[in-house]
Amino acid sequence: MSVFTKTLSPAAAKQLSPVTLAFVGDAVHSLFVRSSLVLSADRRPAELQKLASAAVSAHGQSRLLGDIEGALTAEEHEIYLRGRNAKKATKSKNADVAEYNRSTGFEAVLGYLYLTGNGERIVQLLENF
Repeated sequence: MSVFTKTLSPAAAKQLSPVTLAFVGDAVHSLFVRSSLVLSADRRPAELQKLASAAVSAHGQSRLLGDIEGALTAEEHEIYLRGRNAKKATKSKNADVAEYNRSTGFEAVLGYLYLTGNGERIVQLLENF
C-alpha cells in the first residue's frame, strides 16, 4: 500500500499533536504550490523557487489563511486553533510571532485533511492561492 493511500480516521488524526499535523501540512502545501507553479507556466528553476518560497513562507501562509479562514468548517477551525496555539520548539526567522502561529494553524489543517484522506477539500481551500 502506498503512503499516498493510507489514511487515519478523524478521531485518530485528532490524537496527533497539532505540530505533527503541521509538519505534514507544510509538505502538502509545498507540494501543492510547487506543482501548481510548474503546471501554470514554463519558468526557470530560480523563478520557481522564489515564487514557491514566497507562497509557503509563514507570511504567505498567514495571508492565505486570511483569505480562506471564513470557509473553514467548524472542525477545521478547531484544528486551526489547536495548531495556532500549540507550543512550538522553534521560532520563525522571517515572520513575527502572530504570523508564525497562524501559519502553523494553517499547516495543521492541511495535515489533518491530508491524513484523513480529504484531498478534494485541500484543493478547494488552496485552488486560489
